Formats: sequence, structure tokens, C-alpha cells
Amino acid sequence: MITASIAILLGFALLVWSADKFVDGAAASAGHLGMPPLLIGMVIVGFGTSAPEMVVSAMASIDGKPDLALGNALGSNIVNIGLILGITAIIAPIAVQSNIIRKELPLLILIGVLAGILLWDGELTRIEAVVLLTGFFSLIGWSIYSALKGKGDALEAETESELKAHDMPLKKAVMWLLIGLVLLVVSSRILVWGAVTIAQSLGVSDLIIGLTIVALGTSLPELAASVAAARKGEHEIAIGNVVGSNMFNILAVIGIAGVISPISGIGIEVFARDWTVMMGLTIALVVMCMGFRGPGRINRFEGLLLLIAVVAYNLFLFSTVTG
Repeated sequence: MITASIAILLGFALLVWSADKFVDGAAASAGHLGMPPLLIGMVIVGFGTSAPEMVVSAMASIDGKPDLALGNALGSNIVNIGLILGITAIIAPIAVQSNIIRKELPLLILIGVLAGILLWDGELTRIEAVVLLTGFFSLIGWSIYSALKGKGDALEAETESELKAHDMPLKKAVMWLLIGLVLLVVSSRILVWGAVTIAQSLGVSDLIIGLTIVALGTSLPELAASVAAARKGEHEIAIGNVVGSNMFNILAVIGIAGVISPISGIGIEVFARDWTVMMGLTIALVVMCMGFRGPGRINRFEGLLLLIAVVAYNLFLFSTVTG
């Protein structure tokens, strides 16, 4: 038990550090290859911040723990909106001016609905997982198109500023890209082993561990990035990180896990409890950011509401385990 706890802490620390280096290396490498800043922000950084969830879920599925992978994806989306944007908005209210992000928000709802439809019957077949991955590659294609057509978008200027702040020679960028990728895999193996060991010791399901401990750990890179961006006034990056990560989590994380190991016997609580909470927070996010009654923004009070929602959800999960 003690060894497993140490493994989780070590896995979390290594995961956050390696994800940060992976994103910096990937973004700098793309910049050297002449990729436009907006495209780097939407695709490279978006993919990079979801890399922990992707690798952890893939490792969990390889180990025959697809429920942990599913819990990680849904739980990470809940944490991203409730905890990350909640804390970020409390520190510095988030204004949303990017037209690209405004277009992504309704798409996020549609992707969430698709996940609900596929999970409704209590299983995720390999064919359904392929459908999600097809949606993921379609999203990448749409992101590339939007980035190439979105000159002058508010997200472009913020991304360009961040790229200049983390500029590095190509050789160094490739080095950190490779090191970050290798350590992502290593840290994910350590984290999954620790989480599964503790779950078995406490008699807690892999799903609950995925929804809580693992989801929080894999979302730490997004938390660090969003808080740092908001404090610099880079609101589009803060919200863009979460929106992009949540779309990738549903399409790629669940898709990859399902292709490796189809998920069967999914309890009704996954749809009635976890998916419903995720969609409720997603709809709340869209309402706040679209600004139907004025400029789109998440103020401190709304951030507090998001934070209260995710705390209440986790307390409820805890009560189901201890009860």
C-alpha cells in the first residue's frame, strides 16, 4: 500500500514534468518547421496537453483495465471544467474573444452527446471506438483548416507570444520532445500500477479510481498551463487548453482505449452519474463563454460555482465508496 502510494505520487510528478517538456519540445519543433502559431496552439499544444490521458488510458487498456481508462477520460473532463477553469477564473476572470473557440464550444457538446449515445447500451465495441477515433482525426482536420483560415484570431497572438517565451534551438526541441514522450510512457506505467494496486487493496472499482485519483493526476498539466496563462492575461489559451483537451479526451482517449480493449459491462451509473455531470458542466461552460447576454466570460462567482460542483461530485463518489 505504501509502495503503491509512493508510485502514484512519483508517477504524478513525473507525468506533469514530462508532459510540460513534451509540449514545449513539440511546439518549438513545429515552429522550426514553419508551422503557423495558431496551428501549433490548436493542434500541437492541444494534443500535447491530452497526452497524459491518452498514454495512461492506453496503458490501462493494455493491462486489461478498460474501466480505469473510461473513468480517466470522463473524470478528466469533469476536473478540467470544474476544478481547472473554476480555480483559474477565481484567480483571474476569463474573457473569451476567440471566434475559433466559440465555434469549438458547440462542437464539444455534440462530441459529448456522441459519447453518451455510444455508452448508453453499457458497452463500447471496437467498431464504436473506431467511430470515436474517426471523429478525432476529423477534428484534427477541422482544426488545421480553422487555424489556416483564422488569421488575426485572438488565440493566434497569445500563442505566438508563448512560443517566443519558450523558444529553443531545433536540436534541443527534438531532444525534449523525445525525452518527454518516453517519460510520459514510463510515468503512466508507474501511475497505473499504483492506482490499480490501491484500488484492489481498498476494494474500490477501477472506474472510481479513474474518475478521481487518475483523472486529477492526468489533468495537472492543464491546471498549471491554464493558471499560468490566466495570470498573464492569456485568456484564450486558458480556455482553449480545456476545450481542446476535453474534445480529445472523448474522441482519442476513449477511442484508443476501446480499440485496444473493448469495454463491456459498463454500469448504468456511468451514464446516469458521470456522463450526466460531465455534460452538465459542459453546457454550463458553453453558456458562460458564448456570452448570450454580453461578452463571453467566466467571472469569479461562476468559477466558484464550477469548483463547488466538482467538489460536490467527488464527495458523492466518496460517499458511494465508504457507504
